[in-house]
Formats: sequence, C-alpha cells, structure tokens
Amino acid sequence: MSLVLGLLSHTLSAVLRYSGLRRGCHAPRRGAMEHDKALEVYDIIRTIRDPEKPNTLEELEVVTENCVKVNEIGEEEYLVVIRFTPTVPHCSLATLIGLCLRIKLQRCLPFRHKV
Repeated sequence: MSLVLGLLSHTLSAVLRYSGLRRGCHAPRRGAMEHDKALEVYDIIRTIRDPEKPNTLEELEVVTENCVKVNEIGEEEYLVVIRFTPTVPHCSLATLIGLCLRIKLQRCLPFRHKV
C-alpha cells in the first residue's frame, strides 16, 4: 500500500510541476520570457517621435520601460498593454500617439500579438 501511495505522490508532483500549477522550473521561465518581450516592445516604440516636438517619446518620458506589459494569452500569442503619459493632460494629439504606437507594433513585432 505504501508503495502505491509513494508512486501516486511522485506522479502527482510531476504532473503539477510540468503543468505549471505548482511552482517549479516552468514558472520563472514564463515570467522572464514575458519580461524579455516587454523590453523588445519598448525598444521598438521608444524611438517614435512626438508629433509636435522633435524629441522621441522616450526623451519626453511619454513611454518608459515600466509602462509596457506583455502577457501570454495563448500558445505563442501575447497581449501587449502600453500605458503612455502625454506631455500635457489636455494633449490633443494623444490619440495620434496611440495610433502611432499601434501601427509601429503591427509593422515591427515578430510575434503574434493583440494591442
């Protein structure tokens, strides 16, 4: 009986470890992969120029590394969330900046994504 319980316990722990339901070798890898993709997205969008000024969005602190989040929503599909801060609260070109971000990501991202 104890042999059966030992085998069952070992099998259950292996299933939980490989499924990601219990912290194991797969949990940190997924978070690190999402962080790497977030940095990749930031590298793409930081060079976009502001429509009214000659500076980039990074130089104006409209986008920062912390404002980009990437979450896996399916197999090899990711949700990209970018929170940007316009230079002034009543910025009339905020929608244009958002559109520039979206188009740049559609053209440049090598993985399937939803913005």
